[in-house]
Amino acid sequence: MGRVFLVELDGKAYRCRFCDIPLALVDEVLSRSFNCRQGRAYLFSNVVNITLGSEEERLMLSGSHTVEDIFCCCCGQILGWKYVVAHDKNQKYKEGKFVLERWRINGDVTDEFNLDARPGSSDAENP
Repeated sequence: MGRVFLVELDGKAYRCRFCDIPLALVDEVLSRSFNCRQGRAYLFSNVVNITLGSEEERLMLSGSHTVEDIFCCCCGQILGWKYVVAHDKNQKYKEGKFVLERWRINGDVTDEFNLDARPGSSDAENP
C-alpha cells in the first residue's frame, strides 16, 4: 500500500464528520436539495481526499444509474457516491458529479450559504 497524500483546501470547506479531513470547497456545491436514505445530501462538482468503490448499477428515485461509492481516504468511512453513468437522458448532468450525505460531513459553513440552494432532485435508492 502506498502513502496517502492529502489535499489541503483554502477557503470554507466541508469536512469528514468522522476524521475532519477536508473534502470539498463550498464553491463546489451544485445543489443542496438532494435527498438520500439518511436525509439531506449535497451534489458537488468536485471532491478530494476520497477513494472510490466498485462501479455498480443502482435504481434510484430519478432512475437507473451506474455509481461508485465514495469513501474517506483517511478513516475509510462511506460518505456518498459518484455518478458514473445516468441512463436517463434528463439525468446526464449528474455524470461525473459527487453526492455527499449531509449527516456524514461538517462544514466551516454558516446558514448564509444555504440561501442560494438550487432546485435539485431526490436520489435515494428505491427500496
